[in-house]
Amino acid sequence: MTRLALFSDIHGVAQALEAVRAAIAAASPDVIAVAGDYAVNGADPAAVIDGIRELEALGALVVAGNTDIAVADFDYGAAYPWLGDGVPESYRSAATWAHDAIGPERVDWLRRLPAERRFRADDGTLVLVTHASPGSQTAGFDGGLDESVFVDRLGRTDARVICCGHTHVPEVRDFGWKVVVNAGSAGYVFDGDPTASWALVDIVDGEITAEIKRVPFDVLAAADAVAARGLPGDVYRAATIRNGKLVR
Repeated sequence: MTRLALFSDIHGVAQALEAVRAAIAAASPDVIAVAGDYAVNGADPAAVIDGIRELEALGALVVAGNTDIAVADFDYGAAYPWLGDGVPESYRSAATWAHDAIGPERVDWLRRLPAERRFRADDGTLVLVTHASPGSQTAGFDGGLDESVFVDRLGRTDARVICCGHTHVPEVRDFGWKVVVNAGSAGYVFDGDPTASWALVDIVDGEITAEIKRVPFDVLAAADAVAARGLPGDVYRAATIRNGKLVR
């Protein structure tokens, strides 16, 4: 048996990362995978990156998310292609603040992160870790996605298990031939439950069992720290953290 713990989209919320790490440690996984978006939005991106790097040093599979591109290099077209030329100032100011807050050495670490990681479970099952979907950091497995588009994105990898985040809404979808495990967000969730989400996956002789887990964290402290920062859009970011639902 191979047990995998997956989480994603911490978005600078150190309180959530601490809670998720504790929950994962209690589950004793064989592999930990982290699917991107580490720095923008929350008030403590440096602490989040340091925590992820500690896991990476212990063997965790870590990939970059789309907002990590914005924070590292201010390439907003790559990070938010759906916005075209209309990237709001609130996005730009948050990326600039996070870039300065984490400092050059952590920025270089973000730049070095791969877009995807793969590994084989003990039974040979191929697992892909990506931020949004195979081959993309921005085209995710959204809940309202047309079924044909969903299946097309599934077919862009030979992996049986696709581990991702990006949508901020946790979900497991088992198609038989493939299983998509979307861990949602550990820090900035959009499904109305203001807790950190993560996923636990067991792979045994070709059978995949995946479960979404939730863990509470100090939501008010995280939201208050963002509200006190005073960047454009911070009042909405704080409300999103507090409510577990996107506010804008």
